[in-house]
Amino acid sequence: MNKTHEPLLVARDLRKAYGPLLAVDGVSLSIHPGEIVGLLGPNGAGKTTTVSMLSGLVTPDSGEVTLGGRPFAGDADPRRRLLGLVPQDLALYDELSARDNLSFFGALYGLNGRDFERAMDQALAFVALTERARDRVATFSGGMKRRLNLAAGLLHDPSLLLLDEPTVGVDPQSRNAIFDSLEELRRRGKSLLYTTHYMEEAERLCDRIVILDRGRVIAEDDVRGLLRRLPAASQLRLDLVDAGATVPLAELQALPQVASAAVRDGVLTVGLARDSDLAQTSAAALAVLAAHGVTVESIDTERGTLESVFLELTGRSLRDE
Repeated sequence: MNKTHEPLLVARDLRKAYGPLLAVDGVSLSIHPGEIVGLLGPNGAGKTTTVSMLSGLVTPDSGEVTLGGRPFAGDADPRRRLLGLVPQDLALYDELSARDNLSFFGALYGLNGRDFERAMDQALAFVALTERARDRVATFSGGMKRRLNLAAGLLHDPSLLLLDEPTVGVDPQSRNAIFDSLEELRRRGKSLLYTTHYMEEAERLCDRIVILDRGRVIAEDDVRGLLRRLPAASQLRLDLVDAGATVPLAELQALPQVASAAVRDGVLTVGLARDSDLAQTSAAALAVLAAHGVTVESIDTERGTLESVFLELTGRSLRDE
């Protein structure tokens, strides 16, 4: 990631209400050249509305977007060509071929001639759809449609690509193909804003993550920085033979390298301090349980995740509606 230059896009205190619903409440963020920024949050957090304001499709009630250091005037601003939008809803015509779809969207940008033909060829090759260029989109799988949607957003060679939930409803193979394409765009120096409510996607792709909840930014950092907000770096998960057993939580929490201990539905979760020795702490916890006659059926370890961060900050899951 290259952050030696000024931000390509900056949003300051964006707000948008739909009647009594305040969809976005003071969102600020920036995107630098060659950077993938993740916009992470549950459905209804305000991600799509934020992307719509950044792209100029929706006018904010208040706040400002600057693009290339100057205020962005929205849909009528000629600098909008710096942006490419890959919407959550597929913007494709099923009865047209893949190439005809791209031709239609290119015409909206005023693209034509040999350079545009070359751009279509390159976009189709980039998303591995060259062999299906003449086929009707109605015959495509969901993953292929998502890849064609990405190709449409790249036709005019934008500097910044705004992607709103680009992997919704696709199979794992297509999802990985999309990830590979996005990582290649970063290598080429493109900037990307990637919205998702899947933590594993954000962890894999993003240089920096902005977490939204109920229209507000509640955290912003890289993955390591966000994980440092957790009281425990990782945790032990112990499935108990007797779900009703009395677990000595106070003794477990008193162990030197234990940050927390809780039991629910027969599963004991022990949070480990950052400097803990996993083997030593596991053995100590098992010894305490054995001394109290608590039998463990299985034990597993889990590291801290963005889901854990969100739960810590809000008390609810990223998957909540």
